[in-house]
Amino acid sequence: MKASDEFQAPGLDLFSFPPLWPGAPYWLTKPTLMAVVGAVLICVLMWAAFAKPKLVPRGLQNIAELGYVFIREHAARPFLGKDADSWMGLLLSIFFLTWIWNLMGVLPFVQLPVSSFLAFPAVIAFSVYVIKIYVGVREQGARDYVGNLIPRGLPKVAYVLLVPLELLQNFVTSLFTHMLRLAANMFAGHLILAFFSAVGFWFLFERPTLLGVPVGVLGVVMAIVMTGFEMFIQFLQAYLFVLLTAMFIGASLNPKH
Repeated sequence: MKASDEFQAPGLDLFSFPPLWPGAPYWLTKPTLMAVVGAVLICVLMWAAFAKPKLVPRGLQNIAELGYVFIREHAARPFLGKDADSWMGLLLSIFFLTWIWNLMGVLPFVQLPVSSFLAFPAVIAFSVYVIKIYVGVREQGARDYVGNLIPRGLPKVAYVLLVPLELLQNFVTSLFTHMLRLAANMFAGHLILAFFSAVGFWFLFERPTLLGVPVGVLGVVMAIVMTGFEMFIQFLQAYLFVLLTAMFIGASLNPKH
Protein backbone atom coordinates (compact mmCIF):
# COMPACT_ATOMS: atom_id res chain seq x y z
CA MET A 1 0.00 0.00 0.00
CA LYS A 2 1.34 3.44 -0.89
CA ALA A 3 1.94 6.04 1.80
CA SER A 4 -0.72 8.23 0.17
CA ASP A 5 -3.25 5.44 0.69
CA GLU A 6 -2.70 5.40 4.43
CA PHE A 7 -4.52 7.57 6.92
CA GLN A 8 -2.35 10.46 8.07
CA ALA A 9 -3.25 12.02 11.39
CA PRO A 10 -3.11 15.84 11.50
CA GLY A 11 0.13 17.20 12.87
CA LEU A 12 2.02 20.42 13.46
CA ASP A 13 1.43 21.45 9.84
CA LEU A 14 -1.99 22.64 11.04
CA PHE A 15 -0.20 25.53 12.71
CA SER A 16 2.11 26.44 9.84
CA PHE A 17 0.93 29.29 7.62
CA PRO A 18 2.73 31.07 4.79
CA PRO A 19 2.39 34.83 4.23
CA LEU A 20 -1.01 35.88 2.89
CA TRP A 21 0.42 36.59 -0.55
CA PRO A 22 3.79 36.16 -2.26
CA GLY A 23 6.15 38.89 -1.15
CA ALA A 24 4.16 39.76 1.97
CA PRO A 25 6.07 40.10 5.28
CA TYR A 26 6.72 36.71 6.89
CA TRP A 27 4.60 37.66 9.91
CA LEU A 28 1.53 38.63 7.85
CA THR A 29 -0.22 35.28 8.01
CA LYS A 30 -3.75 34.02 8.61
CA PRO A 31 -3.30 33.88 12.42
CA THR A 32 -2.12 37.51 12.46
CA LEU A 33 -5.06 38.58 10.31
CA MET A 34 -7.54 36.71 12.51
CA ALA A 35 -6.01 38.23 15.65
CA VAL A 36 -6.56 41.72 14.26
CA VAL A 37 -10.06 40.83 13.06
CA GLY A 38 -10.91 39.55 16.54
CA ALA A 39 -9.63 42.74 18.20
CA VAL A 40 -11.54 44.98 15.78
CA LEU A 41 -14.67 42.87 16.19
CA ILE A 42 -14.56 43.23 19.98
CA CYS A 43 -14.12 47.01 19.67
CA VAL A 44 -17.09 47.25 17.31
CA LEU A 45 -19.31 45.04 19.46
CA MET A 46 -18.47 46.90 22.67
CA TRP A 47 -19.07 50.24 20.98
CA ALA A 48 -22.41 49.01 19.64
CA ALA A 49 -23.36 47.70 23.09
CA PHE A 50 -22.38 50.71 25.22
CA ALA A 51 -22.25 53.77 22.94
CA LYS A 52 -25.88 54.59 23.77
CA PRO A 53 -26.74 52.45 26.80
CA LYS A 54 -30.38 52.03 27.75
CA LEU A 55 -31.72 51.99 31.28
CA VAL A 56 -33.29 48.61 30.53
CA PRO A 57 -30.64 46.75 28.50
CA ARG A 58 -31.71 44.86 25.41
CA GLY A 59 -30.04 42.86 22.68
CA LEU A 60 -26.29 43.34 22.41
CA GLN A 61 -26.15 45.60 25.46
CA ASN A 62 -27.84 42.92 27.53
CA ILE A 63 -25.32 40.27 26.43
CA ALA A 64 -22.38 42.60 27.10
CA GLU A 65 -23.69 43.50 30.54
CA LEU A 66 -24.08 39.83 31.40
CA GLY A 67 -20.40 39.41 30.55
CA TYR A 68 -19.54 42.49 32.60
CA VAL A 69 -21.39 41.26 35.68
CA PHE A 70 -19.90 37.77 35.34
CA ILE A 71 -16.31 39.04 35.21
CA ARG A 72 -16.92 41.62 37.95
CA GLU A 73 -18.45 39.12 40.37
CA HIS A 74 -16.31 36.07 39.60
CA ALA A 75 -12.91 37.56 38.77
CA ALA A 76 -12.55 41.22 39.70
CA ARG A 77 -14.17 41.51 43.13
CA PRO A 78 -12.71 38.31 44.65
CA PHE A 79 -9.15 39.53 43.97
CA LEU A 80 -9.37 43.31 43.57
CA GLY A 81 -12.00 44.12 46.16
CA LYS A 82 -12.84 47.82 46.29
CA ASP A 83 -10.60 48.45 43.27
CA ALA A 84 -12.55 46.04 41.06
CA ASP A 85 -14.55 48.61 39.11
CA SER A 86 -11.50 50.63 38.10
CA TRP A 87 -9.95 47.53 36.48
CA MET A 88 -13.05 46.27 34.72
CA GLY A 89 -12.17 47.90 31.39
CA LEU A 90 -8.94 45.92 31.17
CA LEU A 91 -10.40 42.66 32.48
CA LEU A 92 -13.48 42.74 30.28
CA SER A 93 -11.41 43.53 27.19
CA ILE A 94 -9.03 40.65 27.89
CA PHE A 95 -11.90 38.25 28.53
CA PHE A 96 -13.87 39.01 25.37
CA LEU A 97 -10.78 39.23 23.15
CA THR A 98 -9.43 35.91 24.42
CA TRP A 99 -12.84 34.29 24.09
CA ILE A 100 -13.36 35.37 20.49
CA TRP A 101 -9.81 34.26 19.63
CA ASN A 102 -10.63 30.86 21.13
CA LEU A 103 -14.01 30.59 19.39
CA MET A 104 -12.36 31.09 16.01
CA GLY A 105 -11.27 27.46 16.33
CA VAL A 106 -14.83 26.27 15.72
CA LEU A 107 -16.07 29.00 13.37
CA PRO A 108 -16.75 27.66 9.84
CA PHE A 109 -14.22 28.78 7.21
CA VAL A 110 -11.91 30.08 9.97
CA GLN A 111 -11.28 27.01 12.16
CA LEU A 112 -8.21 28.53 13.71
CA PRO A 113 -7.95 29.28 17.44
CA VAL A 114 -5.70 32.33 17.48
CA SER A 115 -4.82 31.68 21.12
CA SER A 116 -3.15 28.40 20.16
CA PHE A 117 -0.29 30.47 18.74
CA LEU A 118 1.81 31.32 21.78
CA ALA A 119 2.78 34.80 20.58
CA PHE A 120 -0.74 36.19 20.98
CA PRO A 121 -1.50 35.18 24.60
CA ALA A 122 2.15 36.00 25.34
CA VAL A 123 1.63 39.65 24.38
CA ILE A 124 -1.32 39.95 26.76
CA ALA A 125 0.39 37.98 29.53
CA PHE A 126 3.54 40.11 29.28
CA SER A 127 1.45 43.30 29.39
CA VAL A 128 -0.24 42.04 32.56
CA TYR A 129 3.20 41.13 33.96
CA VAL A 130 4.45 44.69 33.45
CA ILE A 131 1.26 46.14 34.95
CA LYS A 132 1.55 43.81 37.94
CA ILE A 133 5.10 44.91 38.74
CA TYR A 134 4.37 48.59 38.08
CA VAL A 135 1.33 48.57 40.36
CA GLY A 136 3.19 46.67 43.07
CA VAL A 137 6.11 49.10 43.08
CA ARG A 138 3.79 52.13 42.89
CA GLU A 139 1.57 51.00 45.76
CA GLN A 140 4.16 49.41 48.06
CA GLY A 141 7.54 50.69 47.00
CA ALA A 142 10.13 48.44 45.41
CA ARG A 143 11.55 47.11 48.68
CA ASP A 144 8.21 46.30 50.31
CA TYR A 145 6.84 44.88 47.05
CA VAL A 146 9.59 42.28 46.91
CA GLY A 147 9.56 41.75 50.68
CA ASN A 148 5.81 41.15 50.80
CA LEU A 149 6.18 38.27 48.36
CA ILE A 150 7.93 36.25 51.06
CA PRO A 151 5.86 34.62 53.86
CA ARG A 152 6.91 35.65 57.37
CA GLY A 153 7.22 33.84 60.66
CA LEU A 154 8.96 30.75 59.30
CA PRO A 155 12.22 29.22 60.60
CA LYS A 156 15.23 31.02 59.15
CA VAL A 157 16.54 27.89 57.49
CA ALA A 158 13.33 27.66 55.43
CA TYR A 159 14.06 30.97 53.74
CA VAL A 160 17.19 29.58 52.11
CA LEU A 161 14.95 27.56 49.81
CA LEU A 162 11.75 29.62 50.03
CA VAL A 163 13.10 33.02 48.94
CA PRO A 164 14.51 31.86 45.58
CA LEU A 165 11.36 29.82 44.89
CA GLU A 166 9.01 32.70 45.67
CA LEU A 167 11.01 35.13 43.56
CA LEU A 168 11.19 32.62 40.72
CA GLN A 169 7.45 31.99 40.90
CA ASN A 170 6.48 35.66 40.97
CA PHE A 171 8.95 37.04 38.44
CA VAL A 172 9.44 34.14 36.03
CA THR A 173 7.12 31.16 36.16
CA SER A 174 3.91 33.17 36.70
CA LEU A 175 4.41 34.83 33.31
CA PHE A 176 4.92 31.55 31.50
CA THR A 177 2.10 29.81 33.37
CA HIS A 178 -0.25 32.61 32.39
CA MET A 179 0.37 32.37 28.66
CA LEU A 180 1.16 28.65 28.32
CA ARG A 181 -2.02 27.45 30.03
CA LEU A 182 -4.20 29.13 27.40
CA ALA A 183 -2.03 28.36 24.37
CA ALA A 184 -1.52 24.70 25.30
CA ASN A 185 -5.22 24.05 25.84
CA MET A 186 -6.21 25.67 22.56
CA PHE A 187 -3.40 23.87 20.73
CA ALA A 188 -4.45 20.46 22.08
CA GLY A 189 -8.15 21.10 21.47
CA HIS A 190 -7.56 22.08 17.86
CA LEU A 191 -5.51 18.94 17.24
CA ILE A 192 -8.21 16.72 18.74
CA LEU A 193 -10.96 18.28 16.62
CA ALA A 194 -8.81 18.02 13.51
CA PHE A 195 -8.06 14.36 14.24
CA PHE A 196 -11.69 13.24 14.58
CA SER A 197 -12.72 15.33 11.58
CA ALA A 198 -9.96 13.77 9.50
CA VAL A 199 -10.99 10.26 10.60
CA GLY A 200 -14.58 10.91 9.54
CA PHE A 201 -13.61 12.38 6.17
CA TRP A 202 -11.04 9.68 5.38
CA PHE A 203 -13.13 6.62 6.18
CA LEU A 204 -16.40 7.97 4.81
CA PHE A 205 -15.25 9.81 1.66
CA GLU A 206 -11.60 9.22 0.83
CA ARG A 207 -11.33 5.46 1.48
CA PRO A 208 -14.77 4.07 2.39
CA THR A 209 -14.71 0.35 3.17
CA LEU A 210 -17.06 -2.05 4.92
CA LEU A 211 -14.98 -1.95 8.07
CA GLY A 212 -13.96 1.67 7.70
CA VAL A 213 -17.41 3.25 7.46
CA PRO A 214 -18.30 2.58 11.13
CA VAL A 215 -14.97 4.12 12.10
CA GLY A 216 -15.77 7.13 9.96
CA VAL A 217 -19.21 7.51 11.54
CA LEU A 218 -17.62 7.30 14.97
CA GLY A 219 -15.14 9.98 13.91
CA VAL A 220 -17.95 12.32 12.84
CA VAL A 221 -19.90 11.72 16.07
CA MET A 222 -16.78 12.36 18.16
CA ALA A 223 -16.00 15.50 16.16
CA ILE A 224 -19.48 16.87 16.94
CA VAL A 225 -19.26 15.92 20.62
CA MET A 226 -15.75 17.31 20.99
CA THR A 227 -16.76 20.55 19.24
CA GLY A 228 -19.38 21.14 21.93
CA PHE A 229 -16.89 20.27 24.65
CA GLU A 230 -14.24 22.46 23.06
CA MET A 231 -16.60 25.44 23.05
CA PHE A 232 -16.99 25.00 26.80
CA ILE A 233 -13.21 24.78 27.21
CA GLN A 234 -12.78 27.90 25.08
CA PHE A 235 -15.02 29.86 27.44
CA LEU A 236 -13.40 28.33 30.52
CA GLN A 237 -9.87 29.13 29.37
CA ALA A 238 -10.80 32.73 28.59
CA TYR A 239 -12.24 33.01 32.09
CA LEU A 240 -9.18 31.42 33.73
CA PHE A 241 -6.91 33.71 31.73
CA VAL A 242 -8.68 36.82 33.03
CA LEU A 243 -8.96 35.27 36.52
CA LEU A 244 -5.18 34.97 36.68
CA THR A 245 -4.90 38.55 35.45
CA ALA A 246 -7.10 39.76 38.31
CA MET A 247 -5.20 37.59 40.80
CA PHE A 248 -1.79 38.93 39.75
CA ILE A 249 -2.87 42.57 39.82
CA GLY A 250 -4.80 42.08 43.06
CA ALA A 251 -1.74 40.61 44.76
CA SER A 252 0.22 43.75 43.84
CA LEU A 253 -2.52 46.07 45.06
CA ASN A 254 -3.32 44.18 48.25
CA PRO A 255 -0.31 42.21 49.54
CA LYS A 256 -1.15 39.43 51.97
CA HIS A 257 1.94 39.77 54.11
